[in-house]
Amino acid sequence: MSFVWLKHYMPRGIYGRAALILLLPVVFIQLVVTVVFAQRHFEGVTHQMTDTMLREIALIMRAAEDAATPDEVSEEVNRQFGPLDIAVIPAPPRDIPDNSKMVWYDYSGRVIVERFSEMLEGFRAVDLRTNRLVRLYLDSEKGPLELQFDRRRISASNPHQLFVYTIFFGVLMTFIASIYLRNQLRPIKRLARAAEAFGRGRHLPYTPAGAVEVRSAGNAFVDMRSRIERQIEQRTLMLSGVSHDLRTPLTRLRLGLSMLDEEEAAPLLQDVDDMQRMLDEFLNFAKGAAEGTPEKVDPHVFVRQIVEDAQRAGRDVTLLPAEGDGDGMVSLRRTAMRRAVDNLISNAVRYGAKAEVSVMLSDKTLRIRVEDDGPGIPEDLRQEAAKPFTRLDPARNQDQGGGVGLGLAIATDIARAHGGVLRLGESSRLGGLRADIVIAR
Repeated sequence: MSFVWLKHYMPRGIYGRAALILLLPVVFIQLVVTVVFAQRHFEGVTHQMTDTMLREIALIMRAAEDAATPDEVSEEVNRQFGPLDIAVIPAPPRDIPDNSKMVWYDYSGRVIVERFSEMLEGFRAVDLRTNRLVRLYLDSEKGPLELQFDRRRISASNPHQLFVYTIFFGVLMTFIASIYLRNQLRPIKRLARAAEAFGRGRHLPYTPAGAVEVRSAGNAFVDMRSRIERQIEQRTLMLSGVSHDLRTPLTRLRLGLSMLDEEEAAPLLQDVDDMQRMLDEFLNFAKGAAEGTPEKVDPHVFVRQIVEDAQRAGRDVTLLPAEGDGDGMVSLRRTAMRRAVDNLISNAVRYGAKAEVSVMLSDKTLRIRVEDDGPGIPEDLRQEAAKPFTRLDPARNQDQGGGVGLGLAIATDIARAHGGVLRLGESSRLGGLRADIVIAR
């Protein structure tokens, strides 16, 4: 039997599911115990007390038949069975209700009415609307009679106390269990927040706590985070060292070429410049998203400054009006994000005539879009284009002064470090490539 449909109605959070697992059996057991106890205790006790009362009523009715007139019924009953404390008075027909009366929550009253109607001869109705007095209406040889006696003689006193106690202690235990459950789940939430922050490039202080299993998972996360940070640091140091060490021989080559004839040295100087540019790209890739610390920035002002710098550098780039209904600050690594957006703008103006930049900020996401009018990238090659050292020909012609295939890879790495993604598509405005950096706030 499939229970897939039930998943749509289940809580999504671990706290809600744990509370459901804890409370559902407790509530179910309380309901079963309450119903069984009510049926076997209240119903059984009410039957026994009602049967006892029926025997006393039978004696009262015999005494009423011994009375000479209806007016003497009360005196005769008091004379013979006064200690029974049952008042008997003639009942005018207009005072007799058509049906038995009781409050809606009177469970034992339903049992009493059913028992009287089955076992009591001449039964007309019974009034159980008060908790202290029972008014029973009967037909007799002396006419309609009204019998009055204490309610406690036919039903247990305060039968609602069981339900009150059940609800009260159920709510109390639920409250205590919720506090305990919240304390047990707090370490899991702290672990989730630390993991989410690390995925977005932030380092939150975290100390494993809670149950043994949660501590084990927390220690595994701390070890994993330390290994990843060491790996990133080692990669950065290694590539930075290689790039730094290669600058010295390049500088010597440049000095040596400066002593040659200009025409002979020009092609070699171009090769040296290309190697220098490659080393700079390698160094930027090595730094990746680890450069700088997260800080609150206004994305509109931030992107506008990048576009203005690109315009001053002679690039044909335009900033479109802001989109979205969100406002406020966004946590970004300023240096890393500047490099990512600048790389996208550089690619756009390198392979197209112009570029357009736009910012869309909502309550949940930040999107920085760069579009160009170049040849674009085919859909089946977009995933490959975001990999390091990938060159696409002829879509991205390297004869146009292209780099070493790290521009999109750096932007992808920085977007992922911010908990976002780089999406490539086709520009509907300019017809070229559309690159979106999408980050969750």
